[in-house]
Amino acid sequence: MRIPDVTMKKLLVRSGVATEEQVNALMEEGSRSKRSLQDVAIQNEIFDDKTLAKAFSEYAQIPYVELVSNDIPFDILNKIPERIARQYNAVLFRVDPDGTNHLAMDDPDDVQAVNFLEKEIGTNTKIYIAPHSNILSMLELYRGDVSQELEEVIDIQRADETENETVAEQDIAEDSPIAQTINLLLESAIRSHASDVHIEPREGFVQIRYRIDGVLKEVNRLPHNVQMALISRIKILSNLKIDERRVPQDGRFKIKVGGKQYALRVSSLPVSDGEKIVMRILDESNQAVSLESLGYWGQPLKSIMNALTEANGMILITGPTGSGKSTSLFSILTILNTPTVNISTVEDPVEYKIPGVNQTQTNDKAGMTFANGLRSLLRQDPNIIMIGEIRDSETADLGVQAALTGHLVFTTLHTNDAATCLPRLLDMGIEPFLIASTVRVVVGQRLVRRIRHETRQSYKPTEAEAAMIVKMFNLRPGQDFSFIHELEKKAMSEGVGGDTPLGTDEHGIINLWRSDPNDNVDGALNGFRGRVGIYEVLSNSVAEQKLIVSNATSNQLRDQAISEGMLTMQIDGLVKALRGETTIEEVIRVTKELI
Repeated sequence: MRIPDVTMKKLLVRSGVATEEQVNALMEEGSRSKRSLQDVAIQNEIFDDKTLAKAFSEYAQIPYVELVSNDIPFDILNKIPERIARQYNAVLFRVDPDGTNHLAMDDPDDVQAVNFLEKEIGTNTKIYIAPHSNILSMLELYRGDVSQELEEVIDIQRADETENETVAEQDIAEDSPIAQTINLLLESAIRSHASDVHIEPREGFVQIRYRIDGVLKEVNRLPHNVQMALISRIKILSNLKIDERRVPQDGRFKIKVGGKQYALRVSSLPVSDGEKIVMRILDESNQAVSLESLGYWGQPLKSIMNALTEANGMILITGPTGSGKSTSLFSILTILNTPTVNISTVEDPVEYKIPGVNQTQTNDKAGMTFANGLRSLLRQDPNIIMIGEIRDSETADLGVQAALTGHLVFTTLHTNDAATCLPRLLDMGIEPFLIASTVRVVVGQRLVRRIRHETRQSYKPTEAEAAMIVKMFNLRPGQDFSFIHELEKKAMSEGVGGDTPLGTDEHGIINLWRSDPNDNVDGALNGFRGRVGIYEVLSNSVAEQKLIVSNATSNQLRDQAISEGMLTMQIDGLVKALRGETTIEEVIRVTKELI
């Protein structure tokens, strides 16, 4: 949608996102760079396409709508041919019994487009405005069943049983069945909300698996004869050496699906039956979400927000690979990202692009290690530094020195829980008094799968199950069910679990939730869709500092933190299970090494 500068100025002032003086400054910027006020406002993140569509809806008195794919019948959608729908960014999403057509557009002011579409579907049409990204996502419905399309392409390749030791140019061309297979595999993975695609050669076939919400699921088996061409095509896309099959390689490429751009991080590894390929899918259009949306509440949220007000020091986030550490850092840095501070990062890889933040990618071959990158950053006058990961004593020492010299340092460390992180720094050669004086908080976290609220099932646990929960979750003296009940009420008041009824009373558990194993539609897997974090946040109090200086064990540090009010990951997970966000089994699955 193209909005004239005069109208755009009115929208900015009416919506309250900018004063008239700020709008005039934006118009001057647009005049200098020969860009429209709309482009400048979006570039400066004053509006995104959703808020812009809502603001224009109120101004022009055109109803606003956000479309949901499951609500649009395929026969209704097809009343407008795909070619025309894509040309005008328009989606017919409902037809009333009286024949009224409901048409969503991203530019309802385009009179020529409206007239043409009304000739296609009839003049009895009600026009709505929808966000541009929402329209593009709905246009993907014209593709129909991607899985069925993929099966048809694979069947063609199964019919050709010839084994190819060499790959011909036509086998991996843009319009080849192999290229089509890869495109469909990636499109299917993105629609399934997969984070990784695994392509694994086996003795008689090529196994395709997606990692969805942290769990691998086999989705297809390709004929063995396509293995070489498949891997060669992926290597071409990611700029890897096709003829090198003996050593691991890493690369990247980008694709667009549903109007969104995705970056794919590619890793190849020689295995006994050929080469294995893993592709990590990164949504480049992802916006940072609030800490509350990630699952922070109560004591963990309060402790982390207090730490963000510190002028200097070190904030550590711990957990295994795939526990959401980068996402937590992304949200935290976005909170701190203002024009008055200089934020610089050293990462491997740069997973999230943050406008206004100076992000540096490590490159070991070129000598750009975490330690060397950090040394260079310290000469760039940063206020806030983010180190992707502390992997060695040199990086740890530089990070601590940066925290001592007036910088706020964020970093990650691979330890099981928050308390274990501090002795780990000791193992890296950091002096106890330096750890005590620089570390502000340590966050331990895991990701659990989120139950679909629409299909979840409630049940009352037996006395034996309740006793097992007490044992499994290490409920300590003073942490009886009345304590858990008060925690759950606090979580409920902060919006955890929405309007889910309380699962406890003062005497015990009265209600728990389980997923529906038959729910595998709309991106769900066995009744789960998406993930939520469970956290523990250890604040470095005076008592903790004394323990660190005296070389206390992680158990002593943990016990002291709990006595000061720290909620463990297991307790946080138990509360979220009671609130219907996840299941008891999920929490045990991701924290069993801590039990």
